[in-house]
Amino acid sequence: MDTLHTDIAVIGAGTAGLAAYRAARAAGKRAVLIEGGPYGTTCARVGCMPSKLLIAAAEAAHAAAHGAPFGVHVDGKVRVDGRAVMERVRRERDRFVGFVLEGVENIPAADKLAGYARFVSDTVLRVDERVEVRAASVVIATGSRPSVPAPFEALGDRLVVNDDVFAWQDLPRSVAVFGPGVIGLELGQALARLGVRVRVFGVSGSLGGLADPAVRQRARRIFQDEFYLDPDARVLSTQRVDDEVEVRYVALDNTERTERFDYALVATGRRPNVDRLDLHLTSLALDGRGVPVFDRTTMQAGESAIFIAGDANADAPLLHEAADEGRIAGMNAARYPDVRPGQRRAPLGVVFSDPQIALVGASYGSLPAGSFVTGEVDFGDQGRSRVMLKNKGMLHVYADIESGRFLGAEMVGPSAEHIGHLLAWAAQQQLTVAQMLDMPFYHPVVEEGVRTALRDAAARLEQARRQRRAAA
Repeated sequence: MDTLHTDIAVIGAGTAGLAAYRAARAAGKRAVLIEGGPYGTTCARVGCMPSKLLIAAAEAAHAAAHGAPFGVHVDGKVRVDGRAVMERVRRERDRFVGFVLEGVENIPAADKLAGYARFVSDTVLRVDERVEVRAASVVIATGSRPSVPAPFEALGDRLVVNDDVFAWQDLPRSVAVFGPGVIGLELGQALARLGVRVRVFGVSGSLGGLADPAVRQRARRIFQDEFYLDPDARVLSTQRVDDEVEVRYVALDNTERTERFDYALVATGRRPNVDRLDLHLTSLALDGRGVPVFDRTTMQAGESAIFIAGDANADAPLLHEAADEGRIAGMNAARYPDVRPGQRRAPLGVVFSDPQIALVGASYGSLPAGSFVTGEVDFGDQGRSRVMLKNKGMLHVYADIESGRFLGAEMVGPSAEHIGHLLAWAAQQQLTVAQMLDMPFYHPVVEEGVRTALRDAAARLEQARRQRRAAA
């Protein structure tokens, strides 16, 4: 067995791993990038980019079919060419992957090692039992994979995960989607808009990551008006029958139904790729999922020379977070044991459904009852939204009663990806509601809805403070 000595070993060449490698090299250290699978990030291959390509096609089909309220009519039925849709998805996906591969190709060959790594100790790895890597520190950036509950495994090749969707040559006739989280909601709606018969089933009422009950209920009603969605479904059985998936369930009208689908798309979450690293041979403490316990400001696992970044730590599985975490992990791996906190940005999540969902800052469920007020805007009568016939949804903003500081927001509605950014910037700057209201709001724009919600929050802050003064 060959032995390779390096300052830093980075396991995984996705978004987090590449960021860690570059940070370590920028610090003047030697780093080796170990990758067992194909190069190319989750985002480019099977995540952010191909899903948005499918969504873009769905939006085009939806717009073509819904011009009548504007006085714009399409003669005849809108025709969706499934093969052309999927060909563009794959072609453009491969283009985005190509950009990632170009970056990897520029990494010196001596810094890349193909194979699957396992720990022998905290700083010794074995790669495919042919190379032993001895490092001063290690970064785990092994990403994640779809998590498939055992009962679905009997469906064989009729079971698909989001990774499989983007390899389709044509659109199927029907799909049962299990899990209305980010992936299930985005793909389920897109497929429905492209003419696929879709049923989306969830558990416990969860929908798009929303924690605020009022916002979640509004989102539920909006999406149910367009396609079949039951976030709290009673699925009685799923089984394979010939080349179809048979689903027996209790429908929204409380009747029992049995339907067959070409595929079952299981979007019930992802699991971190740490179970094959032999972490039991390290000094690390593991949580209930088998993930090393780590400090999210330094990415250090315990007091060890091991750092963990990106989807592998199951903390914030988003590309921009993975890039930040990889950079912090790489810098700290390079300067170990002089580990320092890195900058973490205000939380921001977006679901690219229509209407979109945005989650900013502190979530509703994390805020102590009685410590905050909620400001609201309903987009039903918001000027610009109504002009565009995008007037569906609501925004809730949360403000701390004591300081008046903006804490976070949850939203379903138009332009949520843009409004989410504005609010995330405000959260990171720790602005108060009063300071945010001093900012400019152009007319007529959807962002005027933010001002309405902030004004509502300001009024509620004043009311809460008066009540506190009276009680004192």
